Formats: sequence, structure tokens, C-alpha cells
Amino acid sequence: MQTTHTNKLCTPQSDVPDGYIHLSGDLERDSIVNGPGLRAVIWTQGCRQHCPGCQNPETWAEDADLGAMVKIEKVKEELAKLKGQSGITFCGGEPLLQAKACLEIAKFCKEELGWNVWSFTGLIFEQLPREGAVWDFVCELDALIDGPFIMQQRDLTMKFRGSRNQRILHLNHGEIVSIE
Repeated sequence: MQTTHTNKLCTPQSDVPDGYIHLSGDLERDSIVNGPGLRAVIWTQGCRQHCPGCQNPETWAEDADLGAMVKIEKVKEELAKLKGQSGITFCGGEPLLQAKACLEIAKFCKEELGWNVWSFTGLIFEQLPREGAVWDFVCELDALIDGPFIMQQRDLTMKFRGSRNQRILHLNHGEIVSIE
């Protein structure tokens, strides 16, 4: 059952216009720490979780003055120029706050570029709403790393995660097929 708390944590940002995504930084390429292979990384702006010890607290604020509002078409153009990438990962901030924009980019990466698609979320998979843009985005993912960062469970030996409570959920159309 979804909680009111979870609803507030993934309700879309109100100040991001259709056709845009609010980014906290430049598109990253050749990442090897945000999923398997060489990956492009999209850093979204805005997070309501505010995990103590977060590695990206500068991404929390949803102010339009921070980061950059970028046309989704521009992001897709830049992604299409990248060579040697095998996937894309959505990081943040909290990508689910901009699920509609992330979904459009994810579909492009899968259909046009043949990439696999991963995302991080500070939320718990079982508590995500099973409808709307958030769920549509989740259904497009090949993997979701879920769970808030918990400083007391920090573990630098874990692949692609920061704390032991976080899981890598391998997905097929929103269904969990395996868990790491």
C-alpha cells in the first residue's frame, strides 16, 4: 500500500514545463560507477528525501534558478552524439520527480540507441504508485536501484550502491526478475 509520505516524495515538480527536464549538471558520459558498461548519466535536480550523508545535497532544491531547464529534444540530440555507451542511468536528486521527462528520454535511449536503462530512487519499489508517469517510467527500466541512502549502513564495497539497504532490482516491464 502506498503511503501519503511516498506520494509527497514523488509528486511531480510543478515548475518544470512540458518538454523540459530540470538538470543539476551536464550530461555525463563514460561512467562506470552508475551501472554496467560505459554509461551516459542524467543528473536530475530536485529531491525531497534529504538523506543525511547524501553525496549530492546540491541536487535537493527544486528552484528553477538552480541547475538548468533543458529541452528534452536537446538532451536526446546530445545523447545521440555519444559513442561507445551501452546504457543510461538517471541519478539525482530524485528522477521520479520528473518521471514524465525521464520516461521520454528512456524510451528514446531504448528504441533509438539500443541502450539499457537504469535509474536510482530514494524510494522503495513496493511503495511506488502503480499508475501514471512514475509507473510508466519504472516499466521502461531494465534496473532500478531503490532505497534511501542510510549513513549507518554505508558500504563502499557494494557495486553501484552506497548503503546496504539499497537494492538493484532487475526489471522486465515493471516486474522484478532478480534482486542484488
